[in-house]
Amino acid sequence: MTDMDRRSILQLTSAATIVGGLVVGAGGAAHAARKAAGRIVLRGKRTGANIPDVLTAGVPYFVRYDLSDEQGRSVGTENAHCLPVAVGLDGSFVIATLVLSLDNGMITAATAFQRPLPAVTEPPVSARPWSHAFAITGGTGTYLGAAGSITIEHPARDEDVLTIDLTAP
Repeated sequence: MTDMDRRSILQLTSAATIVGGLVVGAGGAAHAARKAAGRIVLRGKRTGANIPDVLTAGVPYFVRYDLSDEQGRSVGTENAHCLPVAVGLDGSFVIATLVLSLDNGMITAATAFQRPLPAVTEPPVSARPWSHAFAITGGTGTYLGAAGSITIEHPARDEDVLTIDLTAP
């Protein structure tokens, strides 16, 4: 998998998005049509990860965050499962799936992104801020038939800010 190019990775991500959309089914689409588009902003605090000291193509890792709303109330968790497919000294190219387990349902998403952190370590201090976007692939509960995007900003190593943009189908 180390020789996958960006186009192949984006095709895989697109396929994951399509499959996720098909799983929702007609019932989910009808429910989503009644749901208004909107924006949700959540803050995350890292509570778990198994990021290795040296990233290796083909070796997956996960990151978990506890999420809170703008008022600081706990609203659920964020779990990202990541697979580096190309690794270099200046970062890695990663395919990732995201599951937000929220109080009123779940949102799933997928992406492929350039992770700018050094491949040999994840610095505990002075990490460069970075961001990436996920395509929403589906959801449950309130988010059944969800569509849109999730932008995640990483202002610090153990913190993130999620902006969830739900679109009406």
